[in-house]
Amino acid sequence: MTPEIPTVACMKWGTLYGPEYVNRLHAGVTRHLARPFRFVCFTDDAQGLDPAIEARPLPDTGAGATRDSRWRKLALLRDDLPDWRGTVLFLDLDVVIVDDLVPFLDTPGAFCAIRDADLFRPRPLRRRFRPARDAFYARVANTSVFRFEAGAHADALARYVTDHDAVIAGYRNEQEFLSDHLHARSQLQFWPAAWCTSFKNGCVPRGLASFHQNPQCPAGTRIVVFAGRPKMGDVLAGRGGRWYRRIGPAPWLVAAWTAGDDHA
Repeated sequence: MTPEIPTVACMKWGTLYGPEYVNRLHAGVTRHLARPFRFVCFTDDAQGLDPAIEARPLPDTGAGATRDSRWRKLALLRDDLPDWRGTVLFLDLDVVIVDDLVPFLDTPGAFCAIRDADLFRPRPLRRRFRPARDAFYARVANTSVFRFEAGAHADALARYVTDHDAVIAGYRNEQEFLSDHLHARSQLQFWPAAWCTSFKNGCVPRGLASFHQNPQCPAGTRIVVFAGRPKMGDVLAGRGGRWYRRIGPAPWLVAAWTAGDDHA
């Protein structure tokens, strides 16, 4: 039996990210995924996308269009989307692929993701004075990069729709809610911390060292993630520094993002 081709998916809405972000993400996947795949972009504007990208309308969570934007990724969990099957690797638009993606598809697990805490520096005061909260955050996934089986977690979306007011009152965002839901069912697994690196916390030297050293890509990194500020667009444009932190040149990052810019 021929294995099903995996899907790599992203979402784009509004005007924050142009089509070049989708095209460059697709180009990065093409360079670093040595197996057949389909690339799907759920979007409200497909203009400018590479013809190799399958553009599809943004799915709705079912909780009301006016309340969807911060929780929109949950719509990917629907089990009634047309031609939505098999293994799905989701990538945010503001990530940069720098190495092989195959392990993200081959690692066992029902729902695999970045551990959110791995993208940030330790918080010893929270661990000491709010241990329960710290334990909760230790099991929260960051949904910049995650993998799942299409249709397998529709129960999480159903809970969000049915208990909408309670969910948004109890959780700050979709990744906290989804992580808690999956953890309670022993369905959440985390990838090795080295695979997904925060640009700010993992690539930029800390403190005064940033004024003497430029950002470097740590060994083992496969995807560079932009969590919080600076935003990826600022870094690529040579901005994003603060009085306490310099963001030096990162030609390796620019090269990884812009390689093969035929359509971007």
